[in-house]
Amino acid sequence: MILILKSGATDDQVDHVIERVEALGLKAHLSRGTFRTIIGIIGDESQIAEESIRAIPGVSKVIPVLPPYKLASREAHPDGTIVDVGGVKIGGGNIGLIAGPCSVEEEDRMHRIAEQVAAAGANIFRGGAFKPRTSPYAFQGLGEEGLKRLRDAGHAHGMPVVTEVTDPRLVELVAEYADMLQVGARNMQNFALLNEVGASKRPVLLKRGMSATINDLLMCAEYILSQGNMNVVLCERGIKGFDPATRNLFDVSAVPLVQQLSHLPIIVDPSHATGKPELIPACALAGLAAGADGVHIEVHDCPEVAKSDGPQALLPEQYAEVAAQMKQLAELFGKSISPLPETIA
Repeated sequence: MILILKSGATDDQVDHVIERVEALGLKAHLSRGTFRTIIGIIGDESQIAEESIRAIPGVSKVIPVLPPYKLASREAHPDGTIVDVGGVKIGGGNIGLIAGPCSVEEEDRMHRIAEQVAAAGANIFRGGAFKPRTSPYAFQGLGEEGLKRLRDAGHAHGMPVVTEVTDPRLVELVAEYADMLQVGARNMQNFALLNEVGASKRPVLLKRGMSATINDLLMCAEYILSQGNMNVVLCERGIKGFDPATRNLFDVSAVPLVQQLSHLPIIVDPSHATGKPELIPACALAGLAAGADGVHIEVHDCPEVAKSDGPQALLPEQYAEVAAQMKQLAELFGKSISPLPETIA
């Protein structure tokens, strides 16, 4: 349940409420807003009597939360969350444009692509240093060397970087280099990994699993939030359908639905959703039109030699064209592409 405290509640009253909640074996999550203070109660709520909690000094309202994802729910946080990724904001009318190759490759190629997508308007650079592949014989990524190349290329061109972490044991290492940690579709329900990225306090990009429901996605976000990390961006990247015409089924309706249910920003990934470069621009614009807080697109300057997923990558000039269209569409909806930070920590 959610406790809304009175506007004049003192610090002592807030502390007392938290003590009462924790005495019942529950966890209290404090959120201080500009106009009100909220305490989210996590745990077995059958152990708590609503009437007794309402009687505690400083408590204004007690609101039972029906969704199991209490911290991710819109009820827990009526205002949308804005996530800061190395100075680039996502959410609240700020659009994140994530672009880059599927895998980290040669240093000169990484710098070349970073320069091109930054010039086109991208504000976060992506690339996989660790690659979970269907085949054990496929390219698995460059590991720590890939992390160094990604960070150097992104930061050299003024962009924070995001990359996938595939194993709980790698979270600390990846967090040393990346400004944002990506949990991929295959790992969406890797609960040990979710707990670790939550504890890392780095912003997290959580991709929807290929067969995951919206409830599944939000429950996985709850794992990260429950560790105290509120900087989570969700990603609709396509789910499994029956038609082989596209790589996945682009569920654009997930965007407004998630925004009704949760305060977390959500972006779309038309590259993985469609697997077809000719469909990416239209689906990217459709995602923004549906209200997405950003777009994730894979870009490569020579897809035929890409280490992975080359056939679904846009050429830099193609990305520049769709990026210009996305900027115009964002402005039409009263939003803006988040500018590049002056410096990156």
